[in-house]
Amino acid sequence: MRATQALIHLDRFCRNLRAVRERIGPGRRICVPVKADAYGHGAIRIAGTALAAGASHLAVAAVSEGAELRGAGIHAPILLLSQALPEEIPEILQYRLTPLVSDREFVEVLAQAALSEGVRCPVHLKIDTGMGRLGCLPDEAPGLAAGIAALKSLEYAGTATHLAAADSGLPGDMAFTGEQLSRFREAVEQIRAGGTEPGIVHAANSGGFLRHEDSWFDMVRPGILLYGYNLTGTDFTAEPVMELRTRLTFIKKVRQGESLSYGRTWVSPRDTWIATLPAGYGDGLSRLLSGNWQVLIRDRLYPLVGRFCMDQCLADLGPETDIARWEEAAIFGGSAPSAADMAARLHTIPYEITCNINKRVPRVYVG
Repeated sequence: MRATQALIHLDRFCRNLRAVRERIGPGRRICVPVKADAYGHGAIRIAGTALAAGASHLAVAAVSEGAELRGAGIHAPILLLSQALPEEIPEILQYRLTPLVSDREFVEVLAQAALSEGVRCPVHLKIDTGMGRLGCLPDEAPGLAAGIAALKSLEYAGTATHLAAADSGLPGDMAFTGEQLSRFREAVEQIRAGGTEPGIVHAANSGGFLRHEDSWFDMVRPGILLYGYNLTGTDFTAEPVMELRTRLTFIKKVRQGESLSYGRTWVSPRDTWIATLPAGYGDGLSRLLSGNWQVLIRDRLYPLVGRFCMDQCLADLGPETDIARWEEAAIFGGSAPSAADMAARLHTIPYEITCNINKRVPRVYVG
């Protein structure tokens, strides 16, 4: 097992999911996004844990992600959130995925393929209410919904939209989300008025769940919230699930005036002890953390110095230390600053931090 490991606290994930359940009540479903390897946490293990804890659906962004889950023996409904290619349709049918569809062209190709295979493929209609990526226009939804419902090889199983600014508490963004939900609600009503049942109606991502109770409908899709990262200004408590740890593989004395790492960007201002840690941008840590982060050793923070390397980085332990080689260091999570703190330092979001921790870093499941 490598020195650098991502500890995944399954008990924290379950507590986050149960807290969502307590807030929405027993009558609504929970769809857990496990795309991008469950935001870096390990899709197969997280999917199994989520379903055991009461989730009804999973969501992926790529057909290959859904295939991986089916290969692991997962039988729950899996929503395919992104637009698949026509040549991926045989795999959609083979792995019993539920694609979100946005247009008549893809619906017809999918329906013909399902008819040829002798299967009935469930789909959810995606309506674009303001995100601007995928989805039909609201006024197109009733006709498209009726067309899907009329096809014997497709099952109209749900109707969805995605909220663009629900995570923001700014007045303008709050109002925009309200407009999105109004457009969506009206489109769903028109679908029903046209004689088509819309199936499972869903819109709420993490921001919708936290700030817009009227977005909950029949199912919620909280993503980053389940992995432990909350929005400011809300009363929900989420526990970060991932903790990145490593060990000190080398310690050496450096004299005042000596330079370290590539480009000689850091010169020691004094005699000091330097620890080498086997973690770098090859593991998914941003090179922008060079001279811009710290590690926790024995409940004390030590600055990282010099440029981040592909496989290693350096921590300044100070002029006097009793820290020994092979001791553990926390890069983020646990008692150390969180992935959200790291994201703030890099002017990004915690999704990017956890997703970037790549396959070279083993996941160790605890709790």
